[in-house]
Amino acid sequence: MASAGRTFTRALRSTPTTSAIKTAAPRRFAQAPKFQARRGYSSEAPKPSSGGGNGLLYGGIAAVLLGGGAYYTLGSKSTPVQDAKTSSAAGSKSGVITPTKEDYQKVYDAVAKKLVDEDDYDDGSYGPVLLRLGWHASGTYDLETGTGGSNGATMRFAPEGDHGANAGLKAARDFLEPIKEQFPWITYSDLWILSACAAIQEMGGPDVPFRPGRQDKDAAFCTPDGRLPDGAQGQDHLRGIFYRMGFNDQEIVALSGAHALGRCHTDRSGFDGPWSFSPTTLTNDYYKLLLEEKWSWRKWQGPKQFQDVSTKSLMMLPTDMSLIQDKSFKPVVEKYAKSQEEFFDDFSKVLVKLFELGVPFTSGEDARFVLKRSD
Repeated sequence: MASAGRTFTRALRSTPTTSAIKTAAPRRFAQAPKFQARRGYSSEAPKPSSGGGNGLLYGGIAAVLLGGGAYYTLGSKSTPVQDAKTSSAAGSKSGVITPTKEDYQKVYDAVAKKLVDEDDYDDGSYGPVLLRLGWHASGTYDLETGTGGSNGATMRFAPEGDHGANAGLKAARDFLEPIKEQFPWITYSDLWILSACAAIQEMGGPDVPFRPGRQDKDAAFCTPDGRLPDGAQGQDHLRGIFYRMGFNDQEIVALSGAHALGRCHTDRSGFDGPWSFSPTTLTNDYYKLLLEEKWSWRKWQGPKQFQDVSTKSLMMLPTDMSLIQDKSFKPVVEKYAKSQEEFFDDFSKVLVKLFELGVPFTSGEDARFVLKRSD
């Protein structure tokens, strides 16, 4: 994910070890079956480009949370029939409901269906930008002051919504607005995080436990600019940003694996291109590519970024390359490159931690649950 106008955001089961690879040839990558047929994304590395850019750019206050997980549905944009159905499904009376796991599953199902039905976004899926929305909403947390984090969904307001790091995230917020209207009882804060969990699971990633209980806040709680990573920086910057949230070096590398998904846009961060050949499928390829491909500075008019030598179709940011230049980060990169299972396990854990930073839950960790993936 990104800050100050820079984007930080964004399986092969067996690959030769790093030491055995001299030059990386174009490789085939797995992709999520539910996206494959509809989107037709190439499963092969593109042919080398002739240089330069690709010339194409890919590119009210919420319901109030009450104690114990009850939500008012007053003032919603849904129809009286929908309100009645929602109220009945949650066993409510007088417009106040107590959502159950089944209610959250319905929200998940609606998000998953919309991901398939609306395939006109980058590479055929809104999944990566939904993950980025949840990431950026959460990554503003400051451990010392206890401010920021996913609790509040304050990106709905200026100035936070206009921060350079959040450029392009209006697409994700707009994508979820019909879901919010369909389920007015859920807060924006919970909806954004639930949708990020759904995006990971629907793109072939690990199960990500979800715990509801976030409250929506107003513009007075917007966080200052500069709390999210700047992709143009190095390892010292990464540590400064992530240590502020309470993460360690291993967790920094695990969270960076989100760059297996999505791409950068010149009209948002200034950077351009995807990190992997399968940007709508979560794998450990990000780590493999860092180690196995040869990378060089891209010759173009944009900000400094790296491109792969073999195809000139992939990119890495300075923050990405710092992961293999730093003696503490690199062993973790190597571990995840060798084992997608270990990456998935750690990625799920660190996402749960990220998504819950600063949230004043009234329930314990045993209230977390995993929502069922779509068929």
